[in-house]
Amino acid sequence: MKIVKTIAEVRTQVKEWRAQGLTVGLVPTMGYLHEGHASLIEASHRDNDRTVVSDFVNPMQFGPTEDLESYPRDLERDAQVVEEHGGDLIFNPEPEEMYHEGFSSFVDMTVLTQELCGLSRPIHFRGVCTVVSKLFNIVKPDRAYFGKKDAQQLAVIRHMVDDLNMDIEIVGCPIIREADGLAKSSRNTYLSPAERKAALVLSQAINLGKAMVGEGIKDAAEITGAMKAHINAEPLAKIDYVKIVDCATMQQIDVLDRPALCAIAVYIGKTRLIDNFFTEDV
Repeated sequence: MKIVKTIAEVRTQVKEWRAQGLTVGLVPTMGYLHEGHASLIEASHRDNDRTVVSDFVNPMQFGPTEDLESYPRDLERDAQVVEEHGGDLIFNPEPEEMYHEGFSSFVDMTVLTQELCGLSRPIHFRGVCTVVSKLFNIVKPDRAYFGKKDAQQLAVIRHMVDDLNMDIEIVGCPIIREADGLAKSSRNTYLSPAERKAALVLSQAINLGKAMVGEGIKDAAEITGAMKAHINAEPLAKIDYVKIVDCATMQQIDVLDRPALCAIAVYIGKTRLIDNFFTEDV
């Protein structure tokens, strides 16, 4: 396993692999890897001959008041995770390598990015689509792996690949949780002990919503209302959104009469956490 910093180095290595007839998987990350990322690397290792892991905190997807500077970084630790779980190459560029002086080309999307995280973070998905498109062009993988915790991101990437006729298979992988149910996230490191305990309200609300769907309740407002009431009972929690949306369009729906995503974003103190479930999985 090796670490490279430049686009040229990645392309040279991938060309060597291709010349040997090897398949290539890509796991795009912003680093500070945890068990959720490890599961993506393992999935790629199972499906492909070689796996590239990008380790890049993408400035383009952070708003001016968001946590770009404080976002956790630990390349040495990341390298250990990648090697232990079957990765072959880490691409760890500087921002200047990805966005040269005068950079002015972007990949954007409508409809799917207008709700959920796109509503509260208006520039976020333009940054995601642009950097992922660049990574796809640099690595040219056979498959790319994304976690279902970022369900809207997964839907956006799949739609982008379809719209732009990219010859890449997008693989969604299950949410990995702590023993007490909290979804794994690099941002969990921001939580104080009291906030970490309070953060369990997210997975509790998800389980409540799942139970209501399992009971046959179809009214989206009834389900989200109960989930909001549970979250609001936690003093350290502040809701960004609790919504049920169409899986295909990410637009809010009133009745569970089609495949749907129930997604939540909640501030615990200053830390914004997300979680979700798909109604089809209940």
